[in-house]
Amino acid sequence: MPQTTEQPQPVLFHRHIYRGDAGLRVALVGQHNSGKSTLFHAVASTSYQTGTLTGTHKQWAECPVQIGVNEVHLVDLPGMHSLRNLTGADLEALKYLLWGDQRPLISRHECDNPPAPFSRPDVLVHVIDASVLGRSLELTLELAELGLPVVVALNMMDEAHRKGIIIDIDALSARLGVAVIPTVALKGHGLAELFDRVIDAAGHSASPLPQQLPPALQPWLERMQQVLRRPIDNSDIHAAFSLPATLLYMHMLERDPYFMAEMTDHFPCLLPDIELLHQQAASVLPRPLAIEMEADRHQRAVSLFESVARVVHKPAPGWDERLDMFFLHPHWGLIGSLAVFAMVLFMVFEVSKVLDAVSAAPLADMIAGWQPDTVAGVLGRAVSDGLIGLIGIVIPYMLPLVLMLAALEESGIMHRIAFVVDRFFHTIGLHGKVAMPFLLGLGCNVPAIAATKGLTSGRDRVVASLLITFVPCSARSAVVLALGAKYLGAAGVFALFLLSMLVIAILGRLLSRRYPELSPGIIQEIPPYAWPQWSSVISATWQRTSDILTIVTPLLVGGSIVLALMQVAGFDQWINLILLPVTGWMLGLPAVLGVPILFGVLRKELSLVMIYQALGTFEIGQILDSVQIATFLVFLLFYIPCISTFAVMLKVIGRKEALFSIILSIGVALITAVAVRFLLTTFTALQ
Repeated sequence: MPQTTEQPQPVLFHRHIYRGDAGLRVALVGQHNSGKSTLFHAVASTSYQTGTLTGTHKQWAECPVQIGVNEVHLVDLPGMHSLRNLTGADLEALKYLLWGDQRPLISRHECDNPPAPFSRPDVLVHVIDASVLGRSLELTLELAELGLPVVVALNMMDEAHRKGIIIDIDALSARLGVAVIPTVALKGHGLAELFDRVIDAAGHSASPLPQQLPPALQPWLERMQQVLRRPIDNSDIHAAFSLPATLLYMHMLERDPYFMAEMTDHFPCLLPDIELLHQQAASVLPRPLAIEMEADRHQRAVSLFESVARVVHKPAPGWDERLDMFFLHPHWGLIGSLAVFAMVLFMVFEVSKVLDAVSAAPLADMIAGWQPDTVAGVLGRAVSDGLIGLIGIVIPYMLPLVLMLAALEESGIMHRIAFVVDRFFHTIGLHGKVAMPFLLGLGCNVPAIAATKGLTSGRDRVVASLLITFVPCSARSAVVLALGAKYLGAAGVFALFLLSMLVIAILGRLLSRRYPELSPGIIQEIPPYAWPQWSSVISATWQRTSDILTIVTPLLVGGSIVLALMQVAGFDQWINLILLPVTGWMLGLPAVLGVPILFGVLRKELSLVMIYQALGTFEIGQILDSVQIATFLVFLLFYIPCISTFAVMLKVIGRKEALFSIILSIGVALITAVAVRFLLTTFTALQ
């Protein structure tokens, strides 16, 4: 009898996705100076909601944060040292943890407004300063009574290491019954793993293990339970307080002033029994029951600390720690980022110049004498110009920069730069992850805009792409250096690049208003340092440039053909006439510069070559004064992205936003150039 083999059935894994209204609300709790707010700002988006807890001046902050496909609403609460005997802001923070935006029966007489305008958290992240672990564990033990999933962020691990404090993470996690993640929020270490565990904790309702009282105190907890469970005129005391049962019992055992006052107001009939319980305990215990409860909690925290931590001779920091002290330092890290920025500039202005001299330049020289007088010849020359222009973009500027930045990313340095400059980019409405595209933009805007596809937020991708078109790419920088250095001096060149940075910063703020929707925060994972694997670097470079070549090549060649045919047809004078309101009236330039400006759409360097042709001399200082040269360079810095950049923008941000970028760049170029012309003319007249 033939045997049949049963085909295995596919196994389906179902995991809840937290997004939108179904997103998790996660609250950061911890003592003062634990790094709680530092952690919040390390993952928060460019803008977030803030407010004050009801009746206090203590601020809360709330922001959506993207975690893979999930989204959480992260809340940063004021610091609190305990859940017992609280007043002021600490008490209001506790009320939020207990009730969220709803007030229970016993609290409705206090205020019409809830402590905070959003629901109770689904998960707590207890942020602990690992260098003073012992004094934080009491709060950890108390949080177990809230009945919420908890994840412990063991923060400032670098400081604990510096002090020689060794913590057994696994043992601490086992004793508490929750995930314990070592982090250094200031440097971005451990944050990705922390929030991954937050999602896991929510899915499994991973609440801390219940902490048992010692035999001497356990009977009093049971007696308090009997007192508070007694029926009272059909009133439900637990529903009135809306607290986890154990937490209510503990507050009564420790005679918490707020909860005792509410008990007095709402259930006065229970007070004699509660007072009798405390009197009986005082006659048996060496100290009052409230003090014994507090001492026991302190002793359990000390015992827990001693079982999971030890102090050793301070070890010498390793090379990776020393590098992080530099790259991830709030101030020194900026210097490290500037050093990488300088390296990129060196690549743009030195290495790329050499590569251009051995690639596109010889090809351009080969066809320089080719002046065809037939339509076929003109088309052939146009195709050649387009292909040589493509080679001039890809070989000197695109490939070296993409290779270098891919290597920096593989090494882990680029992630650290993005983390350090995150705060700066927040000021212009972007996330620090756009640092790499902006650096790419110094070489060529084409791969820079393509790199924004890696951003998770569509809003950030659009704003970053629009701003990158104003980053002075190597082509525009070459024109600025060629003319500015000769006729305006070093100070003039520096002023032009400084103006470019200022325009980008102002536009960033304005574009944030045009795209006001909040972008979720992004958790920047800081990987360990590693030597770049060239196979991975080359693969990443190909992935980032292959699409660009297929998009840019036909448009660059096609644009070259169109402009060549316009020139052959004798449209030069018509182009100069059409552009006269811009070149002559607004910018104060000779009308013959209209064609060089238009041809800059292909490549900005063409504007420089055609200026010489249009003016009939290489000594343009004999025809243009310094004000005209400065005005022309400012306009050239900002007007219309080249056709290659526009082609990539069509794919990355769509036709509507790509067309808007043209309108924006023309407007900014005209306004800035006219303003510079007016200021320089006025200054010259006053001298």
